[in-house]
Amino acid sequence: MHIRHHRVQLSSATWLAAAIVAMVTLTSLTAAAQTDPTWTAPRTADGQPDLQGVWDFRTLTPLQRPQDRANQAVLTDEEVAEIEAAAAQRTAEADAPSEVRTEPLEAGGDVGAYNNFWFDRGAGVVGDQRTSLIVDPPNGRLPDLVAGVSAQGPPDDQAPSDRPVRFRVGGLGLQGPEDRGLAERCLLGFNTGPPITPGGYNQNLQVFQTPGYVAILNEMVHDARIVPLDGRPYLPEDFTQWMGNSRGYWEGDTLVVETRNFSDQTSSFSPSVVSAVGTGANMVLIERFRRLDEDTLHYEYTVNDPSTFERPFTVVLPMQRSDSQLYEYACHEGNYGLYNMLAGQRIDELRSSAP
Repeated sequence: MHIRHHRVQLSSATWLAAAIVAMVTLTSLTAAAQTDPTWTAPRTADGQPDLQGVWDFRTLTPLQRPQDRANQAVLTDEEVAEIEAAAAQRTAEADAPSEVRTEPLEAGGDVGAYNNFWFDRGAGVVGDQRTSLIVDPPNGRLPDLVAGVSAQGPPDDQAPSDRPVRFRVGGLGLQGPEDRGLAERCLLGFNTGPPITPGGYNQNLQVFQTPGYVAILNEMVHDARIVPLDGRPYLPEDFTQWMGNSRGYWEGDTLVVETRNFSDQTSSFSPSVVSAVGTGANMVLIERFRRLDEDTLHYEYTVNDPSTFERPFTVVLPMQRSDSQLYEYACHEGNYGLYNMLAGQRIDELRSSAP
């Protein structure tokens, strides 16, 4: 048994039709995703498909189809080779020895960021060579926003505005911690979601299973979701959480995780680490996890939020098995960095107000 109730009412026949199209598309994609019909998924002790392990979701495939490939759903082999060679070249250039700075930086100047060793830009495009991770709408782009909804992101040298901050990296100013992005405040990692989105580094997760539960650990700020599979009801609607309230069930060999009760302090969706659209208050997220073969985990999700998008959209992101171990990401840098940024701003204010 599983509980499936939506407090968000479909607002129009158009939205309902779009949702039906998305469901048909999603079913087709799931059916077509099995790459080896002779392969049998391993089972846990309680007989469920074994999804456990560390899975790597880095990729060079962008979320949205680039404008210069508007009518191209799939890359050619030659284009794949060019994209992957260019990425390897950028990495090699970034890894090249650079001049060592010996003089002190100017006070208040840009101290830079991580060196290239820490970034994980992706080794290749997805296996089916799609031009976007978005598979529905068919144009590979995010749907239009509902009238009155706009994207949020760090302003360019502007006064703080448009709170609460729902994007992950950057901020609206330095008046206080609430003006900084959710990742800078160590509340949510910039690629954890949910839904899970590639970007930056630490692009991996670990799945654990016990009878009646699945745990999804994303080590970007050490976010873990414990997903019950026993059909229990969701938490009360006014009990919201940063990562929402998840319930799961099996459809054949596919684990379906349905999440609602997101905090209104989060976005409906973050197209990038420095942007966000809408609020999570009315969003319902449906994720699907399924083993395709020994080394591939099929991950797809559908965002349903009629208060933000004019129709649902679906993303397919294959993950590859990793033999690496996850190490805790405790976000201490963000905690210290946030303190230093705010303290520096207070010092500047005192200096500017001094006679």
